[in-house]
Amino acid sequence: MRFWLTAGFVLILDRFSKGWIMQNMNVGDGQAIMGDLVYLRYIHNEGAAFGLMQGGGLLFVVIAAVVIAGAVYFLFKYHLPPMAQYALGLITGGALGNLIDRVMYGSVVDFISVGWFPVFNLADCGIVCGGTLLVLWLYLLETGQKTE
Repeated sequence: MRFWLTAGFVLILDRFSKGWIMQNMNVGDGQAIMGDLVYLRYIHNEGAAFGLMQGGGLLFVVIAAVVIAGAVYFLFKYHLPPMAQYALGLITGGALGNLIDRVMYGSVVDFISVGWFPVFNLADCGIVCGGTLLVLWLYLLETGQKTE
């Protein structure tokens, strides 16, 4: 249940935030929300997370589908502790959010701009946070520490 709730929560936040941006801003528009540090900047990204590998299109659709299928497979195949379920839920919710964009628009809607860092979205945040949590879980598992 943790996996599904986490994935659903990330997906809903992602879809809502992207919908709001698309309804209230034009592509290329920017709006400062925290001085010169954080901006809302609406762009369409045809690359991977953070604008890497532009023009990957179908490859990124396939990768997202494999990641989602892999996460669901591990969820059903193994008895995963809560930390791993949350991690995979974050990754799956983010991958689904960006996959929906790629299928609907041919690119991903990005809108969070922080300093010099490339523009990103909440799905990217879910993927990065989930990946970080997954690495932490694997480290704790390897060192024999409890993850329950």
